[in-house]
Amino acid sequence: MWFKNLKLYTLTQPLSLNEDDLQSMLAEQPFRPCGSQDTATMGWSAPLGQGDQLLHVADGRIWLTLKKQERLLPSTVVNAELADKVAAIEAETGAPVGKKAQQDLKQEIIHRLLPQAFTKNTFTHGFLSLKDNLVVVDASADGKAEAFLATLRKAIGSLPVVPMARRSIAPDLTLWLKGQGVPDNTELLEEAELRASGDDDSIVRCKNQDLGAPEILQHLEAGKLVHKLAIGWDETLTAMIEDDLGIKRLKFTDVIREQNDDIPKDQLAAKQDADFALMSGEIVRFALWLQQTFDLGADA
Repeated sequence: MWFKNLKLYTLTQPLSLNEDDLQSMLAEQPFRPCGSQDTATMGWSAPLGQGDQLLHVADGRIWLTLKKQERLLPSTVVNAELADKVAAIEAETGAPVGKKAQQDLKQEIIHRLLPQAFTKNTFTHGFLSLKDNLVVVDASADGKAEAFLATLRKAIGSLPVVPMARRSIAPDLTLWLKGQGVPDNTELLEEAELRASGDDDSIVRCKNQDLGAPEILQHLEAGKLVHKLAIGWDETLTAMIEDDLGIKRLKFTDVIREQNDDIPKDQLAAKQDADFALMSGEIVRFALWLQQTFDLGADA
């Protein structure tokens, strides 16, 4: 359980949550499997994968897991059966089947097939660091992160958060690629995406490329901005920073991941606890560094 993507949010006012109270609140929205006619269900699940404890706390950081189950009923299957049904009716009656009748037939087919459909489970992990006024969601897409936040907001009644970056950091990343203001603890790796500003939608994607090469600098001089940039940070992690401060392809270095290798493999809960404490601590440190580096205060 190592986060691979980060959506970062700032609490706009302090939030006080008692662990027992929070557990009770989450227990009002527990995950339940899909019923025979459910297309999807979503609710809180045990972060450690077992038991009824719907949160896990390490060093004051609260780990939560949102579980979603979906029934997989491909539209091609439904439409193929509908076509067969419509053809049979039209052959029998000699009259075309209207749109309303076809829609009713389609709902009947879905109702009959849905209980037989396979299910797919997905998990969205996140944590709250209340002392840092920070909420972190392991999600690559805004929609997935917003579903996590909305479900949590419904559970606890209020969740006053805003994205950590409410402006584009593309100009900052562009300056870095020009060699200006790169922090001492940051290494620019060999991957970036440059986009033209204005109405020109041209995009240049670079991979395994010397970003200091003349052809890259020519794109910058022509007015393109850096919207994605791969970095290594503080010998701790590598990641792709996007212009909205989304973090993708997050990877922790062996310096970090090996710190808990002395915990026996059969002590799974202890290993998960230690890994979460270590990982979340580094993510908070990274997030606060990003906030300071790009000057993303409450009024940014």
